[in-house]
Amino acid sequence: MERRTIGAAALAVGAVGLGCMPMSWAYSASRQRGEESLRTVHRALDLGATLLDTADMYGPFTNELLVGRVLRERRSDAFVSTKVGLLVGEQHVVANGRPGYVRRACDASLRRLQTDVIDLYQLHRADPEVPVEETWGAMADLVRAGKVRALGLSAVGARGGRRSRGRLHDGTIRQLERVQQVFPVSAVQAELSVWSPEALESLLPWCAARGVGFLAAMPLGNGFLTGTLTPGQGFEPDDVRARHPRFTAEMMAANQPIVAGLRRVAARHGEHVTAAQVALAWTLAQGRHVVPVPGAKRERWVAENAGAAGLRLTAEDLAELGRLPAARGSWD
Repeated sequence: MERRTIGAAALAVGAVGLGCMPMSWAYSASRQRGEESLRTVHRALDLGATLLDTADMYGPFTNELLVGRVLRERRSDAFVSTKVGLLVGEQHVVANGRPGYVRRACDASLRRLQTDVIDLYQLHRADPEVPVEETWGAMADLVRAGKVRALGLSAVGARGGRRSRGRLHDGTIRQLERVQQVFPVSAVQAELSVWSPEALESLLPWCAARGVGFLAAMPLGNGFLTGTLTPGQGFEPDDVRARHPRFTAEMMAANQPIVAGLRRVAARHGEHVTAAQVALAWTLAQGRHVVPVPGAKRERWVAENAGAAGLRLTAEDLAELGRLPAARGSWD
């Protein structure tokens, strides 16, 4: 499989990664099956999807434990990315960026992941009560101690909504400028997909200009861009899409032209090419420093996702995808 690198550290990863979060967090709990998830992670590694993305808050903790069961057998096959900085309570999430907490959280993640080093340690969210430089400095100490190989930052904020695309990532760029003065940033993780292209305006160019890797979160639009979801199908109460402004029955119907466009492009490349593969290929086409990290819970989905690395979109394809209507949400 094609290889890409994460930042100045030049840590090699497969072209498409695996977001492990849906296996134990944020999506329908009734569909979370531990043994099947283990097989899915193994299958992803077999196919060259070496980057495994998790976080201590997913579960909480259970997602790292799941990944750790795989790493116990296949550490040399994987590039491990996890996150720190958010704590999960009853019906709420709070940030904690205190240096002492960061050190303890890293040690706990290492134990759960059953490894002696984390390839990429990401700050999930900055703590508004702690200067981000202090948090980042504690993370840099972990690199010097040999517990972490490289540092990354997850973008702040949610979808742009009615905000201009250029403004959406201003806060993240300000944070990046600050922490870059303390220790090099190797990767930034933010949403990027055909229906959420806001990062193209400023964040992606910022990364490209500095040799910083970009982990494209939700490149399949929380599953919508696969074309497998039916408007009005409903979601379980614990599923994040049950409260998402783009996943009401009305908005799912309104956004079908986006899926139709992906399918048109897929049809030009062969009957076995899928809308999901086109969506991932579009993300890959945004730069050599871009690594899409689609979430998946089933072996068949990771196999399909891995196949996107071999799909080369033409200039005509990219132009057509660029003309697709903007995604609508219930705020519109």
